[in-house]
Amino acid sequence: MNSYKTGLISEFIARIYLRLHGFRILRRRYVTGRFTGRAEIDIIAQKKNLIAFIEVKHRPDTITGLAAVTAPQAARLRRAAETYIAQTGWTGDARFDIIVIAGGKIQWIRGAI
Repeated sequence: MNSYKTGLISEFIARIYLRLHGFRILRRRYVTGRFTGRAEIDIIAQKKNLIAFIEVKHRPDTITGLAAVTAPQAARLRRAAETYIAQTGWTGDARFDIIVIAGGKIQWIRGAI
């Protein structure tokens, strides 16, 4: 299976996991900045007054999954989140999470970025 398909499956698993934890999926694969530095947020989910911008990684282990989110990528994710918040008028809390799927296990790092 190629990395694109693996990514799609991992994002699907992450969405199910989030729903099981009471989140409502608002957007998936949200893309912004086509002309000013493209950024994509894998999942945007809401639970009560919290919106979570979630990056999903499928890696052999959790450490490499966390390391896969580089500083430039984190900056792009922040810009994309700011755009989403401005477009929707969101006034609640927001955070950045990473869900790492490694070795058949799911690790959810809240407030990771």
